[in-house]
Amino acid sequence: QVLLVESGGGTVQAGGSLRLSCGVSRNMFSLHSMAWYRQAPGGQREMVAQVSRTGFKTYADSLKDRFIISRDSDKNTVNLQMNNLKPEDTAVYYCHARTSRIDSGSWGQGTQVTVSS
Repeated sequence: QVLLVESGGGTVQAGGSLRLSCGVSRNMFSLHSMAWYRQAPGGQREMVAQVSRTGFKTYADSLKDRFIISRDSDKNTVNLQMNNLKPEDTAVYYCHARTSRIDSGSWGQGTQVTVSS
């Protein structure tokens, strides 16, 4: 079991930026992968960005020009920098971690991001 705690959500105007952070209870470099997902009201949970143990990064096609996932080794956190935010980015953002390729993973409690127009 990996414990994950997200922070950094809030309300921002369209065009603004937010930085989310996910604290991890284990050395994140020992994990298979870490990712950010989001779920908008009435919508399904979707992958935003993922980083593998080796540092390979994957993004949702529609977000790769505005969002950046990174790892902070000093703080043992995975971060999501979100730029030029749009109202459609409004969602609860969740941190996710897998210990192996076949692990279904662990979820954080989520952090709300609201983008006003």
